[in-house]
Formats: sequence, C-alpha cells, structure tokens
Amino acid sequence: MRVTVLVENTSCKSSIGAQHGLSLFIETEDKRILFDMGADDLFLKNAEALGIDLKTVDLAILSHGHWDHGGGIAAFFAANDKAPLYIKRGAFAPLYSLRSDGAHHWAGLEPSLEGNERIIYNEGETILGDGLTLFGDIPDVHGLPLGNQTLFERVGGHYEVDPFSHEQYLLIEEGGHRVLITGCSHRGIANIIEATEKRYGSVPTTVIGGFHLMDYTEEDHEALDRIAAGLLATGARFYTGHCTGEESYEYLKRIMGPSLHYASGGLVLEIE
Repeated sequence: MRVTVLVENTSCKSSIGAQHGLSLFIETEDKRILFDMGADDLFLKNAEALGIDLKTVDLAILSHGHWDHGGGIAAFFAANDKAPLYIKRGAFAPLYSLRSDGAHHWAGLEPSLEGNERIIYNEGETILGDGLTLFGDIPDVHGLPLGNQTLFERVGGHYEVDPFSHEQYLLIEEGGHRVLITGCSHRGIANIIEATEKRYGSVPTTVIGGFHLMDYTEEDHEALDRIAAGLLATGARFYTGHCTGEESYEYLKRIMGPSLHYASGGLVLEIE
C-alpha cells in the first residue's frame, strides 16, 4: 500500500505547492483512492508534479464538509469523469467558522455541487469492498477538540456548534495492516481510535490525518499528555499534520518520539 500526500499546509519538496488543506492519494492492491481534495485545484497540479494520473482514481472520499478538504471537488470531477465521490450525508450543511473579527465566515462546500450525480451519500457504515470500510458516528468518550467551539452550523436563524455528524473515516485492511485515514478528527482522535477498536476488533496499525489540535498550546499540556499517552498505548504509527498545528505536533513528538511523524505535501508513505 502506498499513500502520497498531495496537499498539506507544508511541503517537503520544492516542486510541491502548499496550502491550508489536505488531500491524499492512496494505492491499495486493487484500488486507487483520492481522500479529500484540498481547498482548490492545487492537488491536481501537485499530482502531476509527482507523476500521478488522477484520471485513474477509482473512487474518491470526502472526510467532512469543510472547504479546505472539499474545495477541489469540481476540479476533480473535471479531471476524472468516472470515479464516484462518497460523502457523508449532512456535509453540504451551511457550515461557518467564528473568526477573530467576531463574524461567522462560510466554511462549507460549494452548494451548487450538492445534486451532482457523481456523489454517493452514505450514512453510518459503508462497505466499499476490497478491505475498505467507511464509518462515522463516533461517540464522545474522551472529549472533543477545543477548536470545535469556533465551528458552527447555521440552523434556522441561528448558529449552533457543529457536532460533526458529517465526518467519516476510512479503514483499509490489507496484508495484515489496518490503516485508518482520519481527515481532521473533529470527533476526537482518541474517540475515533477507540470506536475503531470496538467496532472492528483491534486498533489500527497506522493512522494518517490531522488531529485538530491547532488551538492547543503547551498550557494545555495535561490534555496533550493524555492524548499522547492514549496514542502510544495503541502501538500504532501516526502520520499527522494540517490541523494538528505545529506547536501541538512538536509537543506530542517530544513524548511519542518515533511513533509520530509529520506528513508534509509530497511525502510518499510505503506501508509494507
């Protein structure tokens, strides 16, 4: 299995552009998968620079309904005329972020795409075959990221804190590996991993995605300590970035050492 980071906030190669967003290209024995599409068409340009032909993608997955993961949907449909896009129902809700200017700013997807015939709306668990499972609906056992408190859904005439019921995750089981792709982990990385173990019998061996800890500082060390301890206890290897935040990543890295790695744009991860 090979996972290539097409887009992330940073880049590890001069030929690869960076932006606030995430896009992953996943190659299993039988499928080519695009997981998230970044904020615009940069993932296409980076794929070309990496020698990846996205016309060969068999299926695409959107982790949740934010612009920095789904801003490139239209660009993907234009570049690939066959692959379905799996989106969890509710991802086209009117989503907003509360910024420092005190205003709610649009954070969602392009509304005109909602009725596109290429989109498959799924709820709960979806078996995609070939060891691929999409799932969501994660209970809050260990707490949710602090940053969720500035992310809203407009319901009627008012704003409510987004519960992220539109978030989903991909579990890939192949060759003895259990790879969990998390996108942003708005439902809490500890909650997601515990739910994976309870539903599918064991913890993942590799986890790839953001942890949404960018609003944490070292003053939140007790919470970060608990997260690090829980992740270490799984024995998994973690590749993170995007919404994890550089300060939180560096804090976790000091505790987790070789179990934690940064996944910059252009990184090619071989899982064998």
